[in-house]
Amino acid sequence: MTVRRHIIFIGDVQGVGFRWRAEKAAQLYGVSGYVRNLPDGTVEAELEAEEEMIDKLIIAVSKGTYVRITDMKVRNMAPTGQRGFYTD
Repeated sequence: MTVRRHIIFIGDVQGVGFRWRAEKAAQLYGVSGYVRNLPDGTVEAELEAEEEMIDKLIIAVSKGTYVRITDMKVRNMAPTGQRGFYTD
């Protein structure tokens, strides 16, 4: 079943290749949505795919050498049918 999640990633997530890794993982796992840096040092993402694929994307970005996710704020959303992935 397709789900959509709005996630705020907290920790060492900016300036460490997080968005690049997220984009590559999204392509690999067929995840749609976006990821962008926020002014407070967090990263915001909206991800739409099978729940398992979203979990795999999160695992992939967390394995970055300098990435350290200390917390995530997750909110469920209604899927939109969006296709494609972009970084901002």
